[in-house]
Amino acid sequence: MTADPVWVKSERQRERERVLASQGRRTASVATISTILFVALAVVVVVNSPGWPRVQETFFDPEMFLRSAPAVAEGFLINIKIFLIAEPLILVVGLLVALVRGTKNPALFPLRALATFYVDAFRGVPTLLVILMVGFGLPALKLQGIPNDLVTLGVIALTLSYGAYVAEVFRSGIESIHPSQVAAARSLGLSHGKTLRFVVLPQAARRVVVPLLNDFISLQKDTALVSTIGLVEVLRQAQIIASQTFNYTPYLVASLLFILLTIPLARYTDHLSAKARKRQGS
Repeated sequence: MTADPVWVKSERQRERERVLASQGRRTASVATISTILFVALAVVVVVNSPGWPRVQETFFDPEMFLRSAPAVAEGFLINIKIFLIAEPLILVVGLLVALVRGTKNPALFPLRALATFYVDAFRGVPTLLVILMVGFGLPALKLQGIPNDLVTLGVIALTLSYGAYVAEVFRSGIESIHPSQVAAARSLGLSHGKTLRFVVLPQAARRVVVPLLNDFISLQKDTALVSTIGLVEVLRQAQIIASQTFNYTPYLVASLLFILLTIPLARYTDHLSAKARKRQGS
């Protein structure tokens, strides 16, 4: 019995790998050096500017940073709560609206028209105005069952605003599925509902993951807009401390908290986008 042949890299292959490794090291070195030089230059320009001492005292006070961090972080928990509640509601609203807009049944034309109006209206109105109208308008109706809780009102406003954007994302994903997929499913005996559930939606969901994540990165930041209706979340808490101390370092604390939350999601979005490009290329 003869042994299986062992694959051995050729000299040309080994040379190619050495060249690629050398190029990679050179590229990394150039990128590192240029980044260090750019950061050093920016620091020198900012520190030597005439107004830097005043800016440092007002925005970068270490003592105020430590004093304000616990209270600002406590307010940030409310932002996270709003985000975690609003996100699944937005997905549900967006998907339902997208499905209604895509229906061809003449009997459902009123619902389709209503869904179209909803998308057009809430995509055209700034999120801040939606929050103000919901936050002050709904309680003013004094109807039974209308919530007065500011967190609930903020969640409703963000869901209405972002649901319109997410609906269009879902609709574009559904429409990107080739009609042959639907025809093949129907030829196998699947009903329209089962075709949508088992064939169209799974493929569409994979295609819209990256756009949805980008929308939710924006949603994380826009939770701060709920402060306009009086909710003491991270931005309002920073404003309160700043107005009491005449120091804006609490805003720096709030900014860093948002960055710590959004950057991991942004990098994960880039990772998924790169995987999608690689899968399409292969």
